[in-house]
Amino acid sequence: MAYTAVDAVLQVFRRRLNAQEGLEFASVLPSVLRAIFVHNWDVTEPRAEFYDCEKLVSEVKAVRVNHNLTPDNAIEATAWAVRRFTNRRDFERVLAKLPAEARDFWHVDVADPAELEQRII
Repeated sequence: MAYTAVDAVLQVFRRRLNAQEGLEFASVLPSVLRAIFVHNWDVTEPRAEFYDCEKLVSEVKAVRVNHNLTPDNAIEATAWAVRRFTNRRDFERVLAKLPAEARDFWHVDVADPAELEQRII
């Protein structure tokens, strides 16, 4: 379940990037997430637009629909986990180069920003 949700979130996000943006984004991800992000990526597909969160979640749920039990908070949960397991400065540096909608995709509301600090586990 977790793999399908994370893979779907990454696929939905990468559809909205060009190859250069996607590779820069992938470069700051941990190695397994980086591999998931680029796996089977057709960089010749037209770039999709960012939509409201509800439509993006629907798109996430449509990936491998027969095996997808992804919850409604999949994007936020993935963003929270990615932020905890990436170098914050590098992640923010790459996001700053992307359109505002891309930055919003990875935004997580937390009461205490320390919740998003990088951890080993």
